[in-house]
Amino acid sequence: MMSEWKPQTRRELAEELRRARTRGEAEAADPMRAVAVTFDRATGRVILELANGCVFGFPPSLVEGLEGATEDRLAAVCIEAGGAAVRWDELDIDLVVAPLLAGVFGTRSWMRELGRRGGSRTSRAKARAARANGRKGGRPRG
Repeated sequence: MMSEWKPQTRRELAEELRRARTRGEAEAADPMRAVAVTFDRATGRVILELANGCVFGFPPSLVEGLEGATEDRLAAVCIEAGGAAVRWDELDIDLVVAPLLAGVFGTRSWMRELGRRGGSRTSRAKARAARANGRKGGRPRG
């Protein structure tokens, strides 16, 4: 049920405007808000420019929902919520900037899978260490 609209007094309206301006000033002062976002086709990365002058880039393949998107769709990105988020309308994906900067690219299960895939990588150094440990009787305990 919708509440009935009633006109505000000048005092109530002035107070509401004051609170809105205070909220707006606090949001505008946030140095971690995005001021620009692009998809760089040359590097294959989404690039965020922050209000504090820092630049943050990430490959879309790390982000839940962006992993299979075409370059044209990735390029159709915009800033939302006063710089607190970025959005891809065609993909119906919104990402909050703060978690991105912390390296959070999706749900817990998505992040677990990223970690599992990252931990399963092989390298020459890992192979050498495994051979050396094998000669000593296996992986060291403890």
